[in-house]
Formats: sequence, C-alpha cells, structure tokens
Amino acid sequence: MMMRVGHAPVADQKYVLRPGAYAILPVSGGVLLTAQIAEEVDIQLPGGGIDPGESPIRALHREVLEETGWRIGNPRRLGAFRRFVYMPEYGILAEKVCHIFVARPIYELGPPSEPDHESLVLSADDAVDLLGNDGDRMFVKRYFF
Repeated sequence: MMMRVGHAPVADQKYVLRPGAYAILPVSGGVLLTAQIAEEVDIQLPGGGIDPGESPIRALHREVLEETGWRIGNPRRLGAFRRFVYMPEYGILAEKVCHIFVARPIYELGPPSEPDHESLVLSADDAVDLLGNDGDRMFVKRYFF
C-alpha cells in the first residue's frame, strides 16, 4: 500500500487519477526547485503529470525542463506517495500519485518555459521549511538528512 500524505479523500467525492514524476535536484549550495507564481507562491519539487503512453522517466525529463529550464541526468527512483487535492488549473479533484526521483542537473538551457514558474536554489533546510506539500518535504528530508 502506498503512503498517503495530506488530507484523506472525502468518501462521496470522485477523484481523477493523476500520476506524476518529480525530482530532487541536488546542486552546490542546496537543491534546485521550482516556484509556481500565483496569488501565493508555491515552492515545489520540479515535475508534473505523466501523459498517457509516456514513461515516468520521459515525463520527468520533460517536466523538469519546462519548470526549471534544466536538462537532467542519471535519474534514480526513491519512492512514491499519494495525495488527494483540488487542482484549480484543471478544475478537478485529483488523486495524485507522485513518483519521486533524484537526478543530477546537467545543463541550464534557459529560463522555465512553463508559464508562471521560476527556478530557484534553496538550502536543504530551507527547502524542508518552504516546500508546499508534506510529501515533497518528507522526501527531501529523507534524502538530505
């Protein structure tokens, strides 16, 4: 059984299954993250949804590039968790199955191409304090500490 983080699902609600791939990207001085800029800034592990027919590794490469502008190498799966959330950008209740990897940032091609995203580097301590969801914080804490 996969670990759930965050709120329990509401019994009478329907949730759309949304598998995704996310990366811990160690760099000198800390970890490379993405900030989604909206009414409130949400700091996240770079990554996102796995498209139908796409492998988690392919999705990881695509999403990290879109959200940070970086190419990555040597991804290694660390584990997974699930969380039940409302996704306002899609207007859905989602059961997010989050596959977490660690990878090496190789080369920065440019700024993020994903709208309203900015890349940033935080120390591991600051990342644990500022990441926007419990699952991301849990995996960063496990990896660095």
